[in-house]
Order: sequence, then structure tokens, then C-alpha cells
Amino acid sequence: MSKKTIMLVCSAGMSTSLLVTKMEKAAEDRGLEAEIFAVSASEADINIEKKGVDVLLLGPQVRFMKSQFEQKLADKNIPLEVINMADYGMMNGENVLNQALQLMGE
Repeated sequence: MSKKTIMLVCSAGMSTSLLVTKMEKAAEDRGLEAEIFAVSASEADINIEKKGVDVLLLGPQVRFMKSQFEQKLADKNIPLEVINMADYGMMNGENVLNQALQLMGE
């Protein structure tokens, strides 16, 4: 599998930093090459353009923005989903990584 780029979006980009760390550890433990990072909703557009994002996950606190992101991603073939609230609350990097990989068909 080639290197995957997973972008998480939350309201400020801060609350997901621990989740990113746990997802990176889960990917490393599996031998997966992945760039995983979090941004605020306001920084998402520029990162979608610049980073070659393979999948976009929204934090539960910005789930109300899903339709906006669906419109932005309509012609980009980038899967989008809201992170499971229980996994987000428990900072379960393994499950959130699984969610991202499933969205990418991996």
C-alpha cells in the first residue's frame, strides 16, 4: 500500500492532536506509511489543495459542516466521514485509523 494522507478537521485543530498521535502509533504498529494531521475548519481548504489528501475525517464537533465539505470535495474523489463519537471521545486511534482505511477501500 502506498503512503496515505489522512486529514482530520476539528473546530480549532487542537483537540484532535492527541488522536493524531494515537493514529500515527497505530499505523506504525501495522507498518503502514501514513501522513496523519489535524487542521481547523478554516485551514481545511488550503490543505485539501496542497497536501493531496486521500481521506478527510471530521471531528464530531464540526459534523454540522459535513454537507459543506461534501460540496467542496464533490469533484476531488476524496472520501469524507464524521469520526465516530465514541472513538473520538476515547481517543481510540486504532478504530479511527480503521475508519479512514475503510473509507479508502484499504
